[in-house]
Amino acid sequence: MAACLQLNAKPFSPLLSPNPVSTRTRKSGRISCSAASPSKRHTITLLPGDGIGPEVISVARNVLNLAASIEGIEFKYQELPVGGAALDLTGVPLPEETLLAAKQSDAVLLGAIGGYKWDKNEKHLKPETGLLKLREGLKVFANLRPATVLPQLVDASTLKREVAEGVDLMVVRELTGGIYFGKPRGFGTNENGEEIGFNTEVYAAYEIDRIARVAFETARKRKGKLCSVDKANVLEASMFWRKRIMAIALEYPDVELSHMYVDNAAMQLVRDPKQFDTIVTNNIFGDILSDEASMITGSIGMLPSASLGESGPGLFEPIHGSAPDIAGQDKANPLATILSAAMLLKYGLGEENAAKRIEAAVLDTLNKGFRTGDIYSAGTKLVGCKEMGEEVLKSVDSLVLSPV
Repeated sequence: MAACLQLNAKPFSPLLSPNPVSTRTRKSGRISCSAASPSKRHTITLLPGDGIGPEVISVARNVLNLAASIEGIEFKYQELPVGGAALDLTGVPLPEETLLAAKQSDAVLLGAIGGYKWDKNEKHLKPETGLLKLREGLKVFANLRPATVLPQLVDASTLKREVAEGVDLMVVRELTGGIYFGKPRGFGTNENGEEIGFNTEVYAAYEIDRIARVAFETARKRKGKLCSVDKANVLEASMFWRKRIMAIALEYPDVELSHMYVDNAAMQLVRDPKQFDTIVTNNIFGDILSDEASMITGSIGMLPSASLGESGPGLFEPIHGSAPDIAGQDKANPLATILSAAMLLKYGLGEENAAKRIEAAVLDTLNKGFRTGDIYSAGTKLVGCKEMGEEVLKSVDSLVLSPV
């Protein structure tokens, strides 16, 4: 990845390789012993958050621990509140102690935030404000959101099989600029005395340039195709976005660059998603398009994300919400969080082998037919959050990585 990011210069490969393991297995059910003297130690801040967050984080932590023990890695965890949980405990959505601990760790794993309980709070007391402040505090400006249609789940997609099969794309979203952070913003009255609300979509050249380089580097390590999404036919901010993207493209003559208006991109993601390899776009468009792309895969409960900055710890989280309707019922799908943990290992810590173990275990678990409710279909076995985690643990322990 780009030199501007702390990505440990590891080669990029699709999130889930179709043949990541050999057929050799360890003795079934055996739990591997950790290395007698771990050669690598990392500090991870866990932010369970709200709703199903604590459930999926608990499962992901167990998977992280087992994969790490096999690779001779030791983790020191610190678990702290954020979002609604922090509001209830401290009165603010992001306590100073939480942000400080996150900054001082090697990586941050987040569950989910928000819920009906806090929906009517003032903006500065909403759980989502805590997440925005966390991203801002960690200075993570590049959000990587893969959307891969796994062969085992192609029929879970809402699109026809021939449209969804083989989709493997990456959305690179700018995370700390644009309309979510631009000023001026607020409420007021217009010249007619009518009440108004307003926000500002604004980007500086350096903000576009750095996310562009991340996107070009990502595309270079995938299929060499990058589509920049904007609204340059209407918005000045998008006109400037396109101008800067084209300037940075001169540094990457080996990457095929195209441009697409956001409304057309939304349509094309449904019509022909396989045309895309890597997409780069601004904060608000990326927020919307990455969620749309997630549904191509069959469930938002399957997709991880990584948020990275120029230095310091990355923030890794599933892209699903807190799902308060099923919280505490053992119905959540933990796979997105488990795969976020794999991204944490790969992009945040440079622990490629441990990441591959987790990715392989998720595929193996799906191959065995285990499904949570969101991805269940006839002929598969319906399991809860905890049991899905237990099955992934079994696969982490039993599968042996193919030699490189």
